[in-house]
Amino acid sequence: MQNHHLGSSLSLFTGTDLVCFRGGRTVFAGLGFALSPGEALMLRGPNGSGKSSLLRLMAGLGQPLEGALTWSDESIANDPEAHNARLHYIGHADPVKPVLTVTENLRFWATLRPGFGNGEDAIASALEKLGIGHLADVPGRFLSAGQKRRVNLARILAAPASLWLLDEPQTALDRAAEKNLKDAIADHRAGGGMVAISSHAENSLANARELDINQFRADSP
Repeated sequence: MQNHHLGSSLSLFTGTDLVCFRGGRTVFAGLGFALSPGEALMLRGPNGSGKSSLLRLMAGLGQPLEGALTWSDESIANDPEAHNARLHYIGHADPVKPVLTVTENLRFWATLRPGFGNGEDAIASALEKLGIGHLADVPGRFLSAGQKRRVNLARILAAPASLWLLDEPQTALDRAAEKNLKDAIADHRAGGGMVAISSHAENSLANARELDINQFRADSP
């Protein structure tokens, strides 16, 4: 089992009284969360409730209108590069370069990350863990939507990061691929990693806490 033993390098990741303003409206207000080593947070709510917006704020890809996001009691805005280095963010798009093979795509992503030490072994292991080792030499243009999603997810395994932020990662995955992802998340948490995940699927992550974003909508009664 892969285990990065991330716990020793982790601290509490928190959001306090967050207000998100986007598209000319307040998406949510007064939202808070806390993530500790080994924990998982499931983000719930209907489309448009702000799940993706919250994940982007957590990734430092936007700034809250009000409130604070802190890592070890320090604002993530104080050192954006350090925050980016400790996380993987997977959004809705799967930016697989069509002219590169699966291995070349993964190598391109992984070498941009700090701590990419095991090189080709880490890439091969990541592909095997997500059930696409047989696609290693296939160019991206020949992949199905589900295969592209697994290639994108494989990059979170090829280079370690403490925090995984996953926006509807099960999209286009079959049952076997969903199990592979679930196992990877469990392994990451066992090593002290943190996960925040938006999903409409049933909560199948062990001891994961749920955050209903809909409760913090500005237009909720």
